[in-house]
Amino acid sequence: MKRMLFAAGTAIALLSAGVAEAEITASGTIDTHAAGVRIAPEIYGQFSEELGHGIDGGIWVGPNSPIPNVEGYRKDVLDALKELHVPVIRWPGGCYADTYHWRNGIGPRDKRPVTINYSWGGVEQHNQFGTAEFFNFAELIGAKTYLSINIGSGTPAEARDWIEYISSPSHSTLADERRANGRDKPWTVDYVGLGNEMWGCGGNQTAEEAAALERRFATFVHIGPKLIAAGASDRQYHWTEVLMQPDGHPPYDGVSVHYYTLPTGNWDHKGSAIGFPESEWASTLARTRALEDMIEQHSAIMDKADPQKKMFLAVDEWGTWYDPAPGSNPAFLVQENTLRDAIVAATNFHIFQRHADRVRFAAIAQTVNVLQAMIETDGPKMALTPTYYAFLMYRPFQGATALPVTVTTPDYTLGTDKVPAVDVTAARGTDGAIYVGLINSDPHQNADVALGLDGTKAGAVSGQLLTGAAMDSRNDFGKPEGVHPVPFTGARWSGGKLQVHMPSKSVVVLKLQ
Repeated sequence: MKRMLFAAGTAIALLSAGVAEAEITASGTIDTHAAGVRIAPEIYGQFSEELGHGIDGGIWVGPNSPIPNVEGYRKDVLDALKELHVPVIRWPGGCYADTYHWRNGIGPRDKRPVTINYSWGGVEQHNQFGTAEFFNFAELIGAKTYLSINIGSGTPAEARDWIEYISSPSHSTLADERRANGRDKPWTVDYVGLGNEMWGCGGNQTAEEAAALERRFATFVHIGPKLIAAGASDRQYHWTEVLMQPDGHPPYDGVSVHYYTLPTGNWDHKGSAIGFPESEWASTLARTRALEDMIEQHSAIMDKADPQKKMFLAVDEWGTWYDPAPGSNPAFLVQENTLRDAIVAATNFHIFQRHADRVRFAAIAQTVNVLQAMIETDGPKMALTPTYYAFLMYRPFQGATALPVTVTTPDYTLGTDKVPAVDVTAARGTDGAIYVGLINSDPHQNADVALGLDGTKAGAVSGQLLTGAAMDSRNDFGKPEGVHPVPFTGARWSGGKLQVHMPSKSVVVLKLQ
């Protein structure tokens, strides 16, 4: 039996019952001499909507809360997000954005109106987290801002006024109103989203109707921020074709696409977040991999109108979507987060990085307590999810230079679902080191992977491993974490190649110096 070279601690415990010799053998080559393409840090972006406890109770508890906070923001959540180096955060929606009127969220919090969140459950919205709270939050965690403006039920004048209120250094009436509300220095608006899901909750419009409306709004708000036009859902390629007209020079900087991974593909019965069968492990990974083909198709359309790739494709909503957790409000989109979600996250990172020339923005849905969240809270309790740790492990890829990778691997197949058993991404980090991300999607078999690095001399290798005892291993409140990174020692140089031995259902990130 081959020597088991991976991590101490948790990983060794996984093998203590005895594991058969690795049956997956894969190989690959990393072109370390390639010029490569910069991986935009923004592909590791986040999305926080006014939805359930995604913000209220998740990010914001108010300055008078007994929960430790910094000016109303949960301290534990702030600290965790700072550790991720969140590059950009999107707010206030989502569907909520196209019913949101910004004046409801400015000024003294005790005087703000109570409105109804018609998008998510018809609950009362007390508007305690508004413009100042969002932009101050972004500053606290060091993130850029992505403001989704209301073009569904709002007007161009309302959108223009909001941006002036936020960002103008002048002494216009709106800028001075911001000062009167406690903020002298303008905030920075880095990205503006022109609507959201115009084919659905953004107005049930056709592509042609939406494109005309988005161009109209762009005319009035293109005063500094980069503009992202609300685009397609998954394979709605016609939307991208329309948005790229006329002449490939539309008045925005990027177009969006949304894609959610449902184990069953059925919105009425999406599948469970925990206790799922292996068939839903396989279908989830296969449906996640389908995004790569969608990106290639949307990119090809953009290439025809924009061969110089001046515009970017923004996957500004992505992640897993399961049936709501039993006992939860179904409109709050509460779901457990497991090892499966971490592997989905890593798979998406690899896809985005392979298409870094066009995909220069992405945002997972969502940051806290909603869908594929980084963090879960329950009153004063907080838990970091397996997805959080996937983001943490891939942090060195932010701003790195993607390196071409070729991989020969068998497939992991179950029924009609099939994905490459081993997937690899690589980049030269801003620190000069080479970083390699590896995924073993097979939930049963270990993998031996041999990587050639085109003449790169053998040097120090270090790494981290993320895995768990079961397909639905997760981190529960108040219990030892079931899924967290541990040191990985299963990589060594041999025969001029990097030999990596990794366990089943795992993610590994290596640093080569």
